[in-house]
Amino acid sequence: MLTLKEQKAALRKERLALRDAIPAEDRIEKSLAISAFGEALSFAPGTIVSGFLPIRSEADIRPLLDHLAKRGARLCLPIVADRETILFRELKQGTELVDTGFGTRGPGPEAEVLDPELLLMPLSVFDPAGNRIGYGAGHYDRAIDRLRKKGLNPRLVGIAFDCQEVASVPAEPHDVGLSAIITESGYRRFD
Repeated sequence: MLTLKEQKAALRKERLALRDAIPAEDRIEKSLAISAFGEALSFAPGTIVSGFLPIRSEADIRPLLDHLAKRGARLCLPIVADRETILFRELKQGTELVDTGFGTRGPGPEAEVLDPELLLMPLSVFDPAGNRIGYGAGHYDRAIDRLRKKGLNPRLVGIAFDCQEVASVPAEPHDVGLSAIITESGYRRFD
């Protein structure tokens, strides 16, 4: 019998292989569909929204981030501060991007660190109940816990392709569920 950690690792490997197998042209089209569905996200002007720049075969949500900024969102991107911690640095028009850890790029140390109210999160696997599996480092789980300890309750919206969905994710007590998911098929709420 596999442990929960081993079950999650197997699901992660399986679903990321399916995501990696999406041809580049199809991934662009699916990413544009995700961005179009994401335009329906509700938020007040000035809301701090964390996005991400794509790595490997992730969805490219840059068109969505541009749209949200035009609607008044204050954008930020995650940066890996150390092996355990991600912080969110403000992303403004014309900001120079630097290597920020875990294969990502984002604003440099001169950018203001923000506490996001809405997190658009990449992931490996999700299920119909809003459970998710990240990439295994626990960065987002710890960041969300840190925000909650500050009295904040950020809305968590997963970004994935349909092929990353499974019937059920083995959840552990420290796992944080999603409020919603956006895929190329649409926007689904879980709360």
